[in-house]
Amino acid sequence: MVGAGIIGLATARQIRRRRPDASVTVLDKEPSVAAHQTSHNSGVVHAGLYYQPGSLKARLCVEGRHLLAEFCAEQGIRYDRCGKVVVARSEAEVPALRSVEARARANGVPHLRWLSAAELADVEPHAAGVAAVHSPATAIVDFTEVARAMAAGLDVRLGFEVTSLSNGTAETRLSGPAGEVTADWVVICAGLQSDRVSRLAGDQAGPAIIPFRGEYWRLRPERSYMVRGLIYPVPDPAYPFLGVHFTRRVDGTVDVGPNAVLALARQGYRRRDVVPRDVRDTLAWPGFRIMARRHWRMGVNEIRGSLSKRAFHAEAARLVPEVDIDDLVAAPAGVRAQAVDADGSLVDDFRLGRVGPQGRIMTVRNAPSPGATSSMAIANYLVDQLLDATV
Repeated sequence: MVGAGIIGLATARQIRRRRPDASVTVLDKEPSVAAHQTSHNSGVVHAGLYYQPGSLKARLCVEGRHLLAEFCAEQGIRYDRCGKVVVARSEAEVPALRSVEARARANGVPHLRWLSAAELADVEPHAAGVAAVHSPATAIVDFTEVARAMAAGLDVRLGFEVTSLSNGTAETRLSGPAGEVTADWVVICAGLQSDRVSRLAGDQAGPAIIPFRGEYWRLRPERSYMVRGLIYPVPDPAYPFLGVHFTRRVDGTVDVGPNAVLALARQGYRRRDVVPRDVRDTLAWPGFRIMARRHWRMGVNEIRGSLSKRAFHAEAARLVPEVDIDDLVAAPAGVRAQAVDADGSLVDDFRLGRVGPQGRIMTVRNAPSPGATSSMAIANYLVDQLLDATV
């Protein structure tokens, strides 16, 4: 297993549960598990509102939510069904909100409700909108705590960066500065490095990972009462990003964001983080250049929100008008591993595949949100294929 994020750990755990006699080793280049996307996301357990019915995202998100809730109950991890509203801020957004509602119902999201403006005020008194969709099943959790619980009892080798994969007829050799490991089967769940590690295994060049930094502000504690659960705008269907929203976390704080700004490093959590190799790889990917030409207006708007707290606040205040600019304090950022195809398309669905002799290497090439929510279902999906192939 390459990658000790939540998907890699869930997959390793599932292999151990279904094949107790198997020797399973998880490799990760960082000094701790869940070092990147798992510990830098919003902590939202998605119910399945947005995803194309029948897609892997739709299927695995719904299944994964149930599995995750059961796991948290077993482990004593706090799992808060705080609920979520997706808000139409004007009549012009109502048709798009109806589309969200239709997808959610097709995906079997439970207890879904259409809210009038008056009903929205009962659920989220400080939110502004002409209508909303309410999902009481949407929850929040600390995914880092979940990942650490998954890692318990596993053989996890930290500080092991995989720089070479050599395929033999019966086994694969994974090597790096920290040593060498041989395996009959390999699963690559490398997140921000997933394209690079997959290429080492002989996989095709695309899709390539283009890193987008998601920057957050946080409400001052005395103003967090304005948000009871999660408040989201109607998303733009042209992009996989959900727009600036309000997210209550399990510790009671409320985050505002994120935006989506091109990062100059795959682990570029700060503006000053620049890795020349990462910049070169981004610019060299033909799909990035096509994407940039196609969506430059969106990019300019996101950069504006990144550089100007006032612009960021103005976007947030469209959802919760009472939020003052002084209510926002800086919060940690995350980086989304956005897969982009060679034709400039932003890959929306999960991209799972296999390469190598007899397909002995399985790859997770794209698993952004709701990847954490879906982690245990993705693990089941991967292990089903793995065990089918070994029969």
